[in-house]
Amino acid sequence: QVLLVESGGGLVQPGGSLRLSCAASERLNNNFAMGWFRQAPGKDREFVAAIEWIHGTPLFADSAKGRVSISRDLAKTTVYLQMNSLKPEDTAVYTCAAGLLLRTSSTAYPYWGQGTQVTVSS
Repeated sequence: QVLLVESGGGLVQPGGSLRLSCAASERLNNNFAMGWFRQAPGKDREFVAAIEWIHGTPLFADSAKGRVSISRDLAKTTVYLQMNSLKPEDTAVYTCAAGLLLRTSSTAYPYWGQGTQVTVSS
């Protein structure tokens, strides 16, 4: 069982930046991928970005390209989501997930964190 703990959410003004972190409770093997999803009130959960653990291959939602980057620290077993030029429509609960496949579908990730709230507002 992999436990995931997110941090870094909060209130940010439009145009601002935020970096989310997700720490895994144990070392991940070569096949793991870690991803970020978000869910705004009244909307379905949607994929934001993911990264293959060992080689760092990223995968982005079309809506995230150009504003979002994803990285990982192997020693800290932590993945980071850097979000720039934030908009009010980015307001959502952002949740970290881990699984064996680098995919955009939430069904590929059996392990989930509790989520962290990101609010973009002036």
